[in-house]
Amino acid sequence: MSSPDPQVRAARNLDDPPPEKKPGKKNEKRPENRSQGPTESTIAGTTESPVENGTGSKAVRSRSRGRGPVVAITGAATGVGELLAARLAASEEIKQVIAIDERRGEVSGATWHILDVRDPAIAEKLRGADVVVHLALDLDLETDAAARTAYNVRGTQTVLTAAAAVGVHRVVLCTSAMVYGALPDNDIPLAEDAELRATAEATGVGDLLEIERLGRRAPRAHPGLHVTVVRPTVLVGGTDTALTRYFESPRLLVVAGSHPTWQFCHVDDLVTALEYAALEKIDGEFAVGCDGWLEQEEVEEISGVRRMELPSAVALGAAARLHRIGLTPSPAGDLAYTMHPWVVSVSRLHDAGWRPSWTNEEVLAALLEEVEGRHTLAGRRLGRKDATAAGAAGATVALLGTAALVRRARKARRRI
Repeated sequence: MSSPDPQVRAARNLDDPPPEKKPGKKNEKRPENRSQGPTESTIAGTTESPVENGTGSKAVRSRSRGRGPVVAITGAATGVGELLAARLAASEEIKQVIAIDERRGEVSGATWHILDVRDPAIAEKLRGADVVVHLALDLDLETDAAARTAYNVRGTQTVLTAAAAVGVHRVVLCTSAMVYGALPDNDIPLAEDAELRATAEATGVGDLLEIERLGRRAPRAHPGLHVTVVRPTVLVGGTDTALTRYFESPRLLVVAGSHPTWQFCHVDDLVTALEYAALEKIDGEFAVGCDGWLEQEEVEEISGVRRMELPSAVALGAAARLHRIGLTPSPAGDLAYTMHPWVVSVSRLHDAGWRPSWTNEEVLAALLEEVEGRHTLAGRRLGRKDATAAGAAGATVALLGTAALVRRARKARRRI
């Protein structure tokens, strides 16, 4: 899922248009399979790839694509959308890739259309597509919540309606396993058909629940349209979420009495799962992530980062106050996903023949490498000077100093 460009987000905020028994936790080592394949350019339904000619220089050999679906991808210029577009453009199983975004991306093997997914004109751009993979979502922590919801929900409504109007027979939606909710009485792991018990208290989760509701309703409103829903676990690989920022802190916050469990999903594995959905090797609603999960103690051992344990009332109260006065982007609801289990079975993908390329341990190691040098406290990114002070004082002191921050912010407001 890709977030729009910062300039586009800023424009939106200013002028948004109207409306059983536990399986083993440890993962088996699997063969490496992480290449995205070469990017090819598509012209008039053919693909061109460089080949060696008689002089040793590269010539272009055209070859017709075989029979396969025409797949449209929204949000194709960045993030997961870009990775999926590149993979499908290089696939012999795909007839054509239609890429849609608010700016042109780097994937040359696709037919590009530049527009906002909320624009009803998207219907004509989807004409001829067999499958639409909708990845144009804004889940940026810094985006205004109302603008984010307006974009995500209206965009999904428009894509579903437009797809049905021009005869697309399948839409693939990508949400998150967060929709199951993080609750102390959750089964470990949750079944994929478990009740969705999340609330709208965490960043973007309300939007994802509404997107899923729209996806369930669409086939009833538009007979002949099928909807597939893909729910990744904690997504890692060029992502910035409240859950990845958790690992940027000088200490790993653990709420006393909680039982955190961690199940990761590398973007490479999400892309291959989306490819399965686009090729209709799997349908319905399913989760994607690594096999098994990690307990908090294992996370701390792998990361080498010590924990900071706080009473629930202190941790949740501090998070709520910091968010209310605008000092952090994460609401208190985000903390639940670091307190309670929400790992989920990925049996439906396994039954379809898919296997993850990454283990939880490998994804956590990749995440730690990615966030190295970043410093976050209570979900707020710190500059070098602030990070040094927080490190010197200790994360516990910094969090317990919330009251001082609140008083300072209130005084500043009174002076304005």
